[in-house]
Formats: sequence, C-alpha cells, structure tokens
Amino acid sequence: MGPWARAWARYRRNRLAFISLWVVVVIALVAIFAPVLAPYHHSATNYGQTLAGIGTPGHPLGTDVLGRDILSRMIFGFRTALLVALVAEVISVLAALLIGVTAGYRGGKVESFLMAITDVMYAFPGYLFAVLLVTVFGRSFWAVMAAIAVAGWVTQARLMRAQVMTIKKREFVEAAKGMGAKGPTIATRYILPNALGPLLVTTSFAVPAAITTEAGLSLLGLGIANMPSWGAMINEGVRYATSMPHMVLSPALAFAVTLLAFTWIGDGVRDAFDVTQEEG
Repeated sequence: MGPWARAWARYRRNRLAFISLWVVVVIALVAIFAPVLAPYHHSATNYGQTLAGIGTPGHPLGTDVLGRDILSRMIFGFRTALLVALVAEVISVLAALLIGVTAGYRGGKVESFLMAITDVMYAFPGYLFAVLLVTVFGRSFWAVMAAIAVAGWVTQARLMRAQVMTIKKREFVEAAKGMGAKGPTIATRYILPNALGPLLVTTSFAVPAAITTEAGLSLLGLGIANMPSWGAMINEGVRYATSMPHMVLSPALAFAVTLLAFTWIGDGVRDAFDVTQEEG
C-alpha cells in the first residue's frame, strides 16, 4: 500500500476518530438539508408565543425571546458552523500553500520577505486581529470568513515552508531536476504531495478552532449578520439561564458535540500520519 492508503488503514483502527467521522457526516447532512429538516425558518418569529418551554406543541425545544423556534435555529446553526469552518479553512490553506511553498522552494530574498510578513502576523494575536477586521469591515459573511482565515493561516504557512525545505533536498527531487523538470513542476508534482500530510493534520485541528472563533465573535455581537449562530444563541440565552436553561444548554450541546467530533478526527488524522503507529 502507498503512504495514503496506510494512513487511512491506521485511521480506521482508531474507533473514536472513525465514529467521529460519521458524526461529522451526519452533521454535514443536517447542514445541507437544514431547510427540509427544520420545522420553521430560522428567522420566523411568533410574538404571541415567546419564551416557550421545552415540549411546547410545535416547538419541541421551545422558543426564544422573539418567538423563534430554538430547534430550527440549532439546525440552521449546523450550516453556519460548517460553512464557517470550510470556507475559512479553504482560504487559510490556499494562503498557507502559496506562501509556504513559495518561501520554502525559492529561498533567498523571496523567503525573507514572505517570512517577515508571516512573523509579523504571528506576533499579532489572531483573535484580536479578527475582531478588528470585523469591526472595520462589518458583519458580512465574507468579512467574518476573511477575519477567521487571516487569523489562522500563519502556523500552516510556517509548517509548509519547513516541510518544503526538508523535502526539496531529498533524492527523488534531485532526480527530477536531473531529468530536466522545471521549478513549478518540481514544486507541485514532487514536493507538494509529499508535504500535505502534516498540513492535513493541522487543518483537521484548525476546523474546530475556526468554529470556536466564529462562536466567540457571535458572543461579542460580531458574528455573521442574519445567520443563526450557536454563539449568538448562547449569548441570548444567558440572560434566561436560571428560568429557561435550555436556551443555553441546547446550542451549547450542539456546539460541544461538533467541536469534539472534529477534535477527535484531528487526533485520528495525526495518529494516521504517525509512522510509529504502523504495525510490524
């Protein structure tokens, strides 16, 4: 088996990580089919039935202060969480690949310039930078996504640079150069595929970090406008935590399950690419 097939075999042996993968698949299906599964639209209000308790007819998890169905908002919250995680991480990974591979392969002044930018960003608190970006550019979807991505690409870029610098000295890369392969071909065909393993590990941990960042922004009132968020639901429910604890516990439970599932997937991916896990 190739290295990717062996990694998948090691991953499947990790029961907790494998179960978590199926949990994320279910979460993804809920997010995709949220308009079908949710009893109501997430913004539908019923001022005649506000702060309804659990088990209210038509509202199994009750309603919030505006009469919005909590179950529906939780279901749409899965869509927000996954959308945040995927879009922000795609932006972050693309930036990390571009900067890390270019710096690691080219070296010289190009590397010094790119790493200087990376070091400046690394020294700046990522979460504070995200708060500043959202404050300046507003609570639009792309502003929040860019804020989360900018706060998360630095570590991945540094990792990719280190990987590329190591791999470009190996024999198969020298052989490719000897056969006349050009720089872009060597970087994308020979170096990049062999450097993706550690990046995949960091990405699997970065996904729950992105979800947490979005929830934290929502708790501060800086989340995506007009989209349901578990952070915003928790923030709203705290005021009624004593009399109606389900308003906090329901979104908090959904948030915790999603976060743990992605975290355990990250643990499984990390172990899968650890060759010491290979059975003799």
